[in-house]
Amino acid sequence: MGSFYRQVVLGMRGPFSAAMRARRTEHFVRSLNLQGGERIIDLGGAPSIWSDVKPVLDIVMVNLPGGIVKDPGSHHNITYVEGDACDLPQYADNSFDIAFSNSVIEHVGGPEKRAAMAREARRLGRRYWIQTPSIWFPIEAHTYLPFWWFYPPAVKRSFIARWRRTVPAWCEMIEGTTVLHRSEIERLFPDGEIWTERLLGLPKSYVAMRL
Repeated sequence: MGSFYRQVVLGMRGPFSAAMRARRTEHFVRSLNLQGGERIIDLGGAPSIWSDVKPVLDIVMVNLPGGIVKDPGSHHNITYVEGDACDLPQYADNSFDIAFSNSVIEHVGGPEKRAAMAREARRLGRRYWIQTPSIWFPIEAHTYLPFWWFYPPAVKRSFIARWRRTVPAWCEMIEGTTVLHRSEIERLFPDGEIWTERLLGLPKSYVAMRL
């Protein structure tokens, strides 16, 4: 991705992502009928995702060491914990009203790690809401390139080599991303239902929910 294109994409990404996140948040609050005071575990999240949620919640936010970003001004009661979303033995079954995750499961690793995170979400929360981007949306959610996952391997390698020189940390994130097909989400969350978030009729993301 050239520097000019990257600047344009990043300039567009902020407002677009914020609008989509606000719409998704509204659906989350309505679907789970949040009243305030719910105890929530956020697997791999950041405080900013909760800024649009008006009911005051008790949130345990789990991130890998070095990945914690705090917001002392949040109106929610947030406890920040270092840990692995795929393995949280310090918490008993059904410790939380809701297990929540937004665009994380595609970053945790291979099939075994994704299955482990799904098991923890299902175990920890009496209800859950696990969101992940759809592979079928024309503009890929991480690179913001059209149909990135369908490029020939040689073309991907060319982009990756360029990104590794210019934006190595971001490139590492891209290389560690595996976008899930809906069929895998259904296998990982057999006791939930799948909501397809759409934009202009196209699948933007999937959310596995146990309500």
